[in-house]
Amino acid sequence: MLSVEEALREVLALVEPLGPETVPLRRALGRVMAAPASAKLTQPPFSASAMDGYWLAAEDHTPGAVLRVEGEAAAGRGYTGPRVPGQAVRIFTGAPVPDAGGVVVLQENVTRDGDTITLAAQLDSNTNIRPEGQDFWAEDTLCPERPLTPRDIGLLASMNTAEVSVRRRPEVAIIATGDELVMPGETPGPDQIISSNSFIIAAMVELLGGTPRVLPIAPDDRDSLRAVFEMARGADLVVTSGGASVGAHDLVGEVAAELGLERSFWKIAMRPGKPLMAGRLGDGAMLGLPGNPVSAMVCAELFLRPMLQKMQGLAPAHRTELAELASDVPATGPRTHYMRARLLPGGPVPRVEPFDNQDSALLSVLSSADCLLIRPKDDAARAAGTQVEIIRLS
Repeated sequence: MLSVEEALREVLALVEPLGPETVPLRRALGRVMAAPASAKLTQPPFSASAMDGYWLAAEDHTPGAVLRVEGEAAAGRGYTGPRVPGQAVRIFTGAPVPDAGGVVVLQENVTRDGDTITLAAQLDSNTNIRPEGQDFWAEDTLCPERPLTPRDIGLLASMNTAEVSVRRRPEVAIIATGDELVMPGETPGPDQIISSNSFIIAAMVELLGGTPRVLPIAPDDRDSLRAVFEMARGADLVVTSGGASVGAHDLVGEVAAELGLERSFWKIAMRPGKPLMAGRLGDGAMLGLPGNPVSAMVCAELFLRPMLQKMQGLAPAHRTELAELASDVPATGPRTHYMRARLLPGGPVPRVEPFDNQDSALLSVLSSADCLLIRPKDDAARAAGTQVEIIRLS
């Protein structure tokens, strides 16, 4: 069986960054830029007042000076009159300053009497002026190596960017298999259960920037499987759940092979999630997840997440961090164990406590988990207080 690290290298080799497309700025949230955006203007486009007060030339900025107020400058309406010694201009926040080399004195730091102001005996050294280009200059570029945030959208808008070149969203066809499955809202028969894996996977795909296409449940017969695989045609990635083991009714691998699957591997040394399958299918990739919901989710976290990251031009990364065991844990076996666990308040690092029941069918435990506690294969028993690695669940 492959190690998790070997399997990850194999699945990442199956995908490449997708091509670009141009979208309106309003639709760019959460997308990954494919090319830098250049600012079409300078911001601020002029030196502007940062406060409400009075603008005056630097040589007139002396303690106790008495100056004439001639004119006013407001945001969107600058002062265009003459500029002479001994002059002050009433100015408001955001207004362009009348000339270079001046200062803005805050309105609370002067005494006004009619058309004259008297400066205070002690003056602030701050000019209270935002210089031209303080935020960015025309032709400055932005291309963060992460999904765009609302803050990025605001910056792009201020750069006068109306459209953005982004990576195409990965289209992911999702197939759940098994005679025992029915969709949520339907009434299951006496030997059936509700299908949850497709919804787990679709939600993860959406969260990671992809476009999920949930296909009908495929019963355990070859013709049905072929029909649903046909519906997946054109997807960048096909994700199946169930039917990838070695039972008489586990037909996904066989039918996919008949349809041209070039399988990279089958079975990895991890728990839960041993029956994981991956390969190339037509023009896309295929990831065959186990049928148990927890196994499917853990495998999706470890393999589907980095695949989607790479397809969007991001650097695939395992989000591991250190935590401290809050309780003793036993030795592991020949497979890496990803235990559902809760986080507890701690010191420099969080404390982590695995759930007692690690059955791979228990979605209630999965829903309550904050993280996966990583136990390396063939690891000895560990006492409370030992540092371990975890992956936080989003």
